[in-house]
Amino acid sequence: MDYCLTTNALCKHYKDFKALNNLSMHVPKGAIYGFVGKNGAGKTTLIRLICGLQLPTSGEFALYGVGNTDRKIAGCRRRIGAVVETPSVYLDATARENIREQYRVLGMPSFDGADELLAFVGLGDTGKKRVRNFSLGMRQRLGIAIALCGEPDFLMLDEPVNGLDPQGIIEIRELILKLNRERRITVLISSHILDELSRLATHYGFIDKGSMVKEISADELEAECRKCTRLVVSDTKLLCMALDRIGLEYRVASRTEADVYGEIKAADLVHVLDAAGCEMISMHAKNESLETYYMNLMGGGQNA
Repeated sequence: MDYCLTTNALCKHYKDFKALNNLSMHVPKGAIYGFVGKNGAGKTTLIRLICGLQLPTSGEFALYGVGNTDRKIAGCRRRIGAVVETPSVYLDATARENIREQYRVLGMPSFDGADELLAFVGLGDTGKKRVRNFSLGMRQRLGIAIALCGEPDFLMLDEPVNGLDPQGIIEIRELILKLNRERRITVLISSHILDELSRLATHYGFIDKGSMVKEISADELEAECRKCTRLVVSDTKLLCMALDRIGLEYRVASRTEADVYGEIKAADLVHVLDAAGCEMISMHAKNESLETYYMNLMGGGQNA
């Protein structure tokens, strides 16, 4: 498999704090890679290292197979675009003026393509409107447009939907999918908003305290998100005793709800519960969500 980005035992320490701790990851070419972790897990630190804004303490990374200590890494960085933390924009300029300024920074010979780029991100009709008067979602889309000025084939977005309203989230989601499908751009999205990532990602990397816990494709994740049966009963304490007796695995969700894993014969289960003095109120099949998978993977820790 071809990778846009790989890291090997990558570390970044600030005195006694380990922002990245032996991080090893693999971002496949053409993927939408969901980089998942709590706030402070090390997601932004990784992006800053890849962009060359900071240097690693130890370990290594490679862009398109070129190592970070290779002199060719500067050329590889020209193939990536990034929006780190918040979009860097000129508030008193228009969207088009922001794009033109980025073209100058990159040393591009002309401003051809600026209007097309703005139209692509849905800002083609903003005219002379100053960026300070843009909504948060519009600023985020402008930040992505600026990151696209050098025509990168790898885009890194740091919490791109953080703070957006539902409409803004939908617009960013559709833009990311469009970039991936129409322009074949590989996208790394760092986020802790799991529901939104589940609508986009083809691959996931779960990070905790600067270390990679697990990498998995969306297809593999779907297979691992276990099917279960949600039971609503009169008393889960009695339910647990009954399930322990017959050897079924379960997870208690509340005083009256529990998820039961494995093959269940409804008639047999009702009989066992009746003998235990537990009333069955309802049951239905359900799949484990990405959020539940993440919580189980991280040992039940609270998602930030």
